Amino acid sequence: MARKKKAVVVSVANQKGGVAKTTSTASLGAAFAEGGKRVLLVDLDAQASLTFSLGVDPDLVETSINEALLGQCALADTIIGCDEGIDLVPSTIDLAGAEAQLLPRPGREYALQSALDEVLGDYDVILVDCSPSLGVLTLNALTASQGLIIPMSCEMLSHRGVGQLLDTVADVRRLLNKKLTVWGILPTMYDGRSSHAREVLADLGGRYGVPVLDPPIPRTVRFAEAPAIGRSILSTSRRSKGAIAYREVATGLLPRL
Repeated sequence: MARKKKAVVVSVANQKGGVAKTTSTASLGAAFAEGGKRVLLVDLDAQASLTFSLGVDPDLVETSINEALLGQCALADTIIGCDEGIDLVPSTIDLAGAEAQLLPRPGREYALQSALDEVLGDYDVILVDCSPSLGVLTLNALTASQGLIIPMSCEMLSHRGVGQLLDTVADVRRLLNKKLTVWGILPTMYDGRSSHAREVLADLGGRYGVPVLDPPIPRTVRFAEAPAIGRSILSTSRRSKGAIAYREVATGLLPRL
């Protein structure tokens, strides 16, 4: 009997907020699903933006990633089927207290990896939307992942912190997870008319020595409209420049899955 292939786990992380982590997680997940992949999205942020963006009210969620991390339920029991052919492990505000509860536990960095283990055979790719910090939850995501995508808005202030994240990645690779690979920086909110944005984009590859995913994701109001409908831009505005860009990025990543 053929052995079931296990999902590739990918973290979408940047400790700076407002760089389109959640939008990128939802949009890439939808694009992978369009490509025929079985997709699970994990909301690892107490703000629950991904959960809300996919049409799930965090206030009505009974079991979430919080309970799964703390060993109070199986992760499979938290999964919700969403539109666009993707599944979701939702988050709630309760996750804000999970770091404090995990801190005194031995092996705390492996809580997410342990929780995900039971469902790895059910999916092709699992995308983890990380919180804007480098705390215990983000370390859990990096420890559980084979890949890392770093969304970064095309403005100079977004450079701040990326080096620190890459230092953390090096530590995780050395101490916790030798399989972790940076798949690339994903430029977001790109305005090709702006010389500043073009300069930031041109600087990315040489500055950090990691791949820059292409094409950059353009700035568009369509991204703000999608969460209100509970779907990604690939569904709400299929032919927009943003949707097309995410599809192209996803297509470039498919060979890794």
